[in-house]
Amino acid sequence: MSEPTPPIASSTLEHYRPTPLPERRAPRQRYWLHALLLLLTCFTTLVVGARMQYNFAHSQPVFSLDDAAAPFFPASWAFSHPARLLLGLPFAGTLMLILLAHEMGHYLYCKRYAVWATLPFFIPAPTLIGTFGAFIRIRSPIRSRTALFDIGIAGPIAGFVVAFGVLMISLGLSKPIPAGTPAAALDLGFPLIFQLMHRLLATQSAARGIALLPLDRVLLHPTAIAAWVGMFATSLNLLPGGQLDGGHIVFSIAPRAHKFVSRLTILILLPMAYYLWTGWFVWAILLQLSSLRHPQVADWPRVSGGRAWLAVLALAMLALTLTPAPFGHASLPEVVREFRGR
Repeated sequence: MSEPTPPIASSTLEHYRPTPLPERRAPRQRYWLHALLLLLTCFTTLVVGARMQYNFAHSQPVFSLDDAAAPFFPASWAFSHPARLLLGLPFAGTLMLILLAHEMGHYLYCKRYAVWATLPFFIPAPTLIGTFGAFIRIRSPIRSRTALFDIGIAGPIAGFVVAFGVLMISLGLSKPIPAGTPAAALDLGFPLIFQLMHRLLATQSAARGIALLPLDRVLLHPTAIAAWVGMFATSLNLLPGGQLDGGHIVFSIAPRAHKFVSRLTILILLPMAYYLWTGWFVWAILLQLSSLRHPQVADWPRVSGGRAWLAVLALAMLALTLTPAPFGHASLPEVVREFRGR
């Protein structure tokens, strides 16, 4: 048994002062870079959104990859008549709002817990949706598991709420695909939340015609496409592993189980990649790479109270938004057959 520490004399206490920790300056925000990326992403989403709106107005598939007049990224088509860019406002506005809500959910909770984080970085890209999404960088330690939990779950909740609101409105704006319309170049799969909302429309007399059709026979409004992208992004972020939002939630609740859950998620993604969508291979690799390291947080205090119900909510959101086969005919055997055929 060790000896107790001797008492400190009162005179010593009077002159004792704790050594102050050196102040750390918050990293400077590169506002010009955030603004530039935001403007570029607005432009790229406007371009693809304009073509979506044009196709929708002419009762054509929203995604058209074989139209020589409008290539994969129809910038030249849009600039041939610059006013066409205005057509992209519904899609671009709703998609940017969903992405912004997600990232600001993270950012505001970082501010609440005095964690240094950057403003959102948007990623412009000449893709079918005009972007690769957005992210923030956390540049200081997260001091507790509670803070990690709140920061991790705030983004998916905020993004899901906005995407759900968009979905409620935009699905009713969609219309049946006219008979004889050529098949879409990109066959979308639908998450459970889309199917539930589609069934709910059956109770609305104004949208009964759409509700009686299967979703693959409905021509989605561009804002409904934005809601689909938002739901898909939510599900990807909620995958329980690595340093994704879902991985942060798992780590904050049970740090020792994080590595096991990450590996289990990877094992589940591999057959999904083979039989459903080859893109799951990419996410399995990303999960493996990001699971090698994780933010170190104090073991105490543990996450408790109402946050357990929020964790259940996160699991429910994952179930509602996950699309095992987001794109049709994209399993590994089908992709290989198509590649050989070409």
